[in-house]
Amino acid sequence: MPNDSVRLLQGSVDVLILKTLSRGPLHGYGVSSWIRQQTAGVLGIEDAALYQALHRLEARGWIEAEWGISENNRRAKYYQLTRTGRKHLRTETVSWRRYTEAVAKVLDFA
Repeated sequence: MPNDSVRLLQGSVDVLILKTLSRGPLHGYGVSSWIRQQTAGVLGIEDAALYQALHRLEARGWIEAEWGISENNRRAKYYQLTRTGRKHLRTETVSWRRYTEAVAKVLDFA
């Protein structure tokens, strides 16, 4: 992870992964790459944290996994949102937007 990246708040990793997978199935490296790309490298998820989160989300029934072949012709586990995961993402998105708006108000106070 680059030195200028931002530490992710606890709990934010799950919602970032769920949002990423709302676009379609991806393997772990694809999830990490998309988040890094979308945030111009500001947010990065270390491998250990990423795979712990993927396993946690799978155990909660928010995502499911299936083995497939990656673009490099290697076996990879592809993750996708479940119906329950989509519902949870909608709820979390509302909560995170409220949270970030509240923090912005404090930071922008003159």
